[in-house]
Amino acid sequence: MKSTLKSTADPARIVPTQPELALIVDGDGSNGDDAPPTTSGNTGASHASAFTERGFQATIALLHAEIRALYTADAAPWIIGYSGGKDSTATLQLVWGAIADLPPEQRRKTIHVISTDTLVENPIVAAWVATSLEVMQHAAAEQGIPVRPRLLRPRVADSFWVNLIGRGYPAPRPKFRWCTERLKIRPSNRFISQVVTDNGEAILCLGARKAESIARARVLEKNTRFRVRDRLSPSATLPGCMIYTPVEAWTSDDVWFFLNNQKNPWGASNKELMGMYAGASPDGECPLVVDNTTPSCGDSRFGCWVCTLVEKDKSMTAMIQNDVEKEWMMPLLDLRNALDFRSNGDTDEEYSDHHLRDFRRLTGSVQLMAGGKPVPGPYTQESRQTWLTKLLGAQTYIRRNGPPDVRGIELITLEELQEIRRIWVVDKHELEDSLPRLYREATREDYPGRPLDDNRMLGEPEMRELEELCASDRLHYELTRELLSLTQQQRTSARRAGLYDQLEKAFRRHFYDDREDAVARAQHRANERKQRENERKDRAFGQVTEETIETPSPLVGEGRGGGDELQP
Repeated sequence: MKSTLKSTADPARIVPTQPELALIVDGDGSNGDDAPPTTSGNTGASHASAFTERGFQATIALLHAEIRALYTADAAPWIIGYSGGKDSTATLQLVWGAIADLPPEQRRKTIHVISTDTLVENPIVAAWVATSLEVMQHAAAEQGIPVRPRLLRPRVADSFWVNLIGRGYPAPRPKFRWCTERLKIRPSNRFISQVVTDNGEAILCLGARKAESIARARVLEKNTRFRVRDRLSPSATLPGCMIYTPVEAWTSDDVWFFLNNQKNPWGASNKELMGMYAGASPDGECPLVVDNTTPSCGDSRFGCWVCTLVEKDKSMTAMIQNDVEKEWMMPLLDLRNALDFRSNGDTDEEYSDHHLRDFRRLTGSVQLMAGGKPVPGPYTQESRQTWLTKLLGAQTYIRRNGPPDVRGIELITLEELQEIRRIWVVDKHELEDSLPRLYREATREDYPGRPLDDNRMLGEPEMRELEELCASDRLHYELTRELLSLTQQQRTSARRAGLYDQLEKAFRRHFYDDREDAVARAQHRANERKQRENERKDRAFGQVTEETIETPSPLVGEGRGGGDELQP
């Protein structure tokens, strides 16, 4: 989701001020310089505070010195991953504070601060990040800090809605997690790779912590073993990139202690950040942490509002529950729950959305699972149209009924709509070109996109007539429609290379009588393959048996008495 919440230099305009929060401190509410938290309940295990051994101020001073030493040691530019959350904010504050103490002539290396907007981020978090980057840019220029904020986005072809509504990819799930690579990894890796290409190497600074989870601790411990320089680990996926994790030993409580004792150098409000976490907690507050059984405020997790890799979007649910002014997000939560393949009432969650999906794969082939059921393919045309209608409906509702600063919200961009329209008409041969009509029905506004083809001869009226002629034979209709589409696409081509292959694929996709016929044919082919495999195994086994019988054992020979006996 491209954030269009009104940007302002004061992040408090985006994240409303929460009631007074219980800080992670002792009972009188004051923080001593060397009175750090002693335990954390973040991962369910006890983690000693990183400030216990030397004290808070001494630990921060040591980290600042380490950062300055690494920064001035070479000419490699720095890249800091910034999500707007507490860990990346603490990491950036540490680096900013360390570099600010350097003489201006030594602040020669660029520090890129990159944040990836997946276009489906939680809108509150997306607005917070966008505003923070804007404030950060102004503050860096005023203070002479070589920080260059960059907001990265996925390419249109990789966006969530283009893949789900356009191509028909089912909502992400543990066995088909297609979103992370496209939305998060590719945009950042492209940027980092370009920096490495331009400079030969780069240092990537991340806010990863061992106390986040057991899996994260294992990764950080593994990286430690391969360090070639103090605190720098080579990236396994980005050649020429070294990874630096300054807060890896910190607990969640250490992070909050630091943020509440160190002023944000670019002018954002760390109290507002804490308020955002509190608003995303079920009980609406950051509790006083007194032992490892008390949940930390850092347990709140933000991410994509459409995420179906988790069973429930707890942060958005808590935001709506804790703040009546955020009830405008309810349509987003409803749409997310509708996308969730677990929410359709089927006892087996793996089959709960099969009724929304084609029995054929994207290639048109029919494959069977071990139980004989077809492996489901992409969402059907009807399902994709339904998802688009629901999405546009949610966007229209928020624009008309939400608070003033979200009236311009853009849940799906015009570029995404245009690409979805192209995929439907050109790649999937859905000549109805129904997207403009669906947009008009959902928004009560004319579709603002440009026409796909000014000379199109076939459209929705003609396809309705064709569907009537084909009666209830959906596959016959789809085949005829695809053949017409291929003919229309080839009408202006001087060379028609590959046309016969396209026609053959069209017939292979649609020649079945119906779904049952397709499954029966697939089962028949599977049985034939199994039979051929069994015959091959039988022949191989028979050959081995014959060789065993015909070849005498080296331990068996012909004795002098005419009988078989062991040779000496």
